[in-house]
Amino acid sequence: MKAPILAMDVNKVREAVKAGMSAAILAQLARHGIVFDSRLGVVGFLKEPADQIELKLAADGVGVVCDAQPELVTVTNGGIPAYLTNYVDPRIIQVLVSPMQATEIVGSEEKKGDWTTTHAQFMSVELTGETSAYGDFNNNGSSSANLNFPVRQSFHYQTFTNWGELQLARAGLARVDWANKVNEASILVLNKYQNASYFFGISGIANYGLLNDPSLYAPIAASASWNASGTDATAVYEDIRRMFVQLQWQSNGVVNAKSAMTLAMSPVLEMALTKTNQFNVSVQDMLKKNFPNLTVKTAVEYETAAGQLVQLICNEVQGQQTATTAYTEKMRAHAVVVGHSSWSQKKSQGTFGTVIFNPFAIVGLIGA
Repeated sequence: MKAPILAMDVNKVREAVKAGMSAAILAQLARHGIVFDSRLGVVGFLKEPADQIELKLAADGVGVVCDAQPELVTVTNGGIPAYLTNYVDPRIIQVLVSPMQATEIVGSEEKKGDWTTTHAQFMSVELTGETSAYGDFNNNGSSSANLNFPVRQSFHYQTFTNWGELQLARAGLARVDWANKVNEASILVLNKYQNASYFFGISGIANYGLLNDPSLYAPIAASASWNASGTDATAVYEDIRRMFVQLQWQSNGVVNAKSAMTLAMSPVLEMALTKTNQFNVSVQDMLKKNFPNLTVKTAVEYETAAGQLVQLICNEVQGQQTATTAYTEKMRAHAVVVGHSSWSQKKSQGTFGTVIFNPFAIVGLIGA
């Protein structure tokens, strides 16, 4: 006959111990393990397989005592922390910005002076003269030259980089070189501003850009919107041909169809050059045939508030360059200032905008 199972009723256990039954209780525990009273919520450990656990009604005939734990004492959970299954790609995907094309379109970039320079003067000379009928004793006719000294003002600008010990440490946990990234940002922001000054100059001073120099001729109007579905290749080509005719008129015929030229426009408008005529000949093909030294370049700055702007630029006239982008200083890195737990550094640059030597060699077309 099996020995009875002792339910873990604290009061009864105490009575049994006082009655000298300690040895019997320990023997019973050794054989059956610790059992639990569900009403008391006592926690213990099983000593036997679950299929060998015996159940018995408690003394009151209601409660059930057994060797199994009736409920959890921890929070119900079916998994692990989510961060343990998270993968961090070590590659750094950098957000891209529009290309800086001003110098590419103009064709050159030059340093004028240094960071102490406030003004730059550019000398131009115009040869003048007149003739008269010849006579052995006539003193008529003369030749001379006229000098001009156009002035441009420089503009200097700056930015700061700052980084701290805690920033570096936290970014380092993600394998990011934070100090290097903020340094790259300073280079980008300075060069983006420089590029903008090459296109638009600096308001309020004698510093002009490729698109707004007051010496430029007024742009001619486009015959139609180039990207419109109703505009065909012939209309687009005709507008470009009109620009070249205007260029010849402005230069008094010193530019010809074989001259090295740049056709500048926005990237969106460039797609109009792929339009074809009824003979399946594209605008690009017609330009290559009739203007063999013409190069097409794009910049987002040509999409202006007044509409799509196109410029036809003759790169040089009789050996003289038409324009150049100019600066006083690039990427001047000042001293690093050390704080209590941080560092700071100023970087600066200077610009003269775009200096146009021969405004007549640039033709604009608006509304394309």
